[in-house]
Amino acid sequence: MKLLVQYTALALLILSGKAIAQSTQPNVLIILCDDLRWDHLGCSGHPHLKTPNIDRLAHEGVHFKNAFCTTSLCSPSRASILSGQYAHKHGVVNNFTEFPSQIPNLPKNLKKAGYETAYIGKWHMGEDNDEKRPDFDYWVSHKGQGKYFDTEFNVDGERKVLPGYYTTVATKLATDWLKRPHDKPWFLTLGQKAPHSFYTPEEKYAHTFDDIRVPYPKSAFMLDDKPQWYKDRLYTWHGIYGPLFEWRKEFPNDKPEAVKDFENMIHGYWGVILSLDDSVAAITKQLEESGQLDNTIIVFMGDNGLLNGENGMVDKRAMNDASIRIPIIVRYPKLTPTDKPKIITEQVLTLDLAPSLLSLCAAEPLADANGKSWVKLVQEGDTDWRKAWFYEYNYEKQFPYTPNVRGVRTNEWKYIHYPHGDGEADRHLAELYDLKNDPSELHNLINDPKLDAIRRELQVNLAVLMDEADLKEDKMPLDEGVKKELPDQKIR
Repeated sequence: MKLLVQYTALALLILSGKAIAQSTQPNVLIILCDDLRWDHLGCSGHPHLKTPNIDRLAHEGVHFKNAFCTTSLCSPSRASILSGQYAHKHGVVNNFTEFPSQIPNLPKNLKKAGYETAYIGKWHMGEDNDEKRPDFDYWVSHKGQGKYFDTEFNVDGERKVLPGYYTTVATKLATDWLKRPHDKPWFLTLGQKAPHSFYTPEEKYAHTFDDIRVPYPKSAFMLDDKPQWYKDRLYTWHGIYGPLFEWRKEFPNDKPEAVKDFENMIHGYWGVILSLDDSVAAITKQLEESGQLDNTIIVFMGDNGLLNGENGMVDKRAMNDASIRIPIIVRYPKLTPTDKPKIITEQVLTLDLAPSLLSLCAAEPLADANGKSWVKLVQEGDTDWRKAWFYEYNYEKQFPYTPNVRGVRTNEWKYIHYPHGDGEADRHLAELYDLKNDPSELHNLINDPKLDAIRRELQVNLAVLMDEADLKEDKMPLDEGVKKELPDQKIR
């Protein structure tokens, strides 16, 4: 009996030690939105969108006000979030390539560190594949974009239509998973469809913004100093006079009264964002009720930005700030106390997320990542933080409305050029913007002779940054020009 008591005490001690060890590892929740602009939240100062539950995360955590994706396209950006690598390095350079799971990545390294891993919602790497991906213990996803209503999901191997509104359904799946018993720290990504096109609000938000007038942005009519491809794009799938993701039934249409179609589209975009705020409320409530809130790193973010009429464009892909700038909000009391929220103005990238989370979780860092952890930047400041980074996008035959893009963004300047893809000289006018004095990028200064030295300096900076990121041989498709045909219905 005495020996039994000793063994029991030893077992309890071991279990207690295990529990203590686990308690030092935070849970990780990423809420990943699709095509969410950085400025379309209450905490970002939007004049019409009220997002109190998302705002709460910012008011109790860290709000990265200058966060960017390095390729403004869903699959490449999502692969960069997981791997900490540029698109040319991880290889997902379009929306039709599978994520190469053999490379070091965030869920793989967290799993090695003892985490239970789960993915729920929109994955969108490998257009027609909803099969369970490696490194996830639990999996719920679907093929392609999914639908705002009644999407067919693969629920851990069983395919079934889950009736209802996507944002609500995905949130319920996530809260149900959180309610399960977990004997390990956990990592969950909730991939929402919203606010990706076609913007379809749920009924309660369908008419919230009916009385708010939305004109075309003034930059849509300031194209004289822009490359010709901006004008060529106006009447296409990605232009303001085109179908507007089916909000305009008769197109192309450049009549003044057709701005009403544009307004309806923007109202729809705003409406689906309100449901995201409801989702955050439900998730936060579940974490609070289960006592897990303060031991969970909550990341709320978008995969890329979105052009809502700026420079006459809709969609993304281009290097305009509206396209590349994203929201990133992180709530975790051990990163920064909830009564001392922080706003970080340095430029952080999608590439930095995985290195940062792995650092906070004391997990193995990623080998060969292009990003770096922002933990020191948040907690102490970091004088060595980046002053510049480069952007890459490759022309897509499936969406032939944007050329190859290579550019560099510093804290004060942006230089963009459009290589043809065969080694010949660029055929499109390059762009140069003074971000300090022209944050809306209204005035292209590329032909200003007084700025030749700055242009040359930025070109050198771009070449150095690309070389440092192992992009010594920059391969890209041939730019076949802006085309008028609509994309295939299955991939829109």
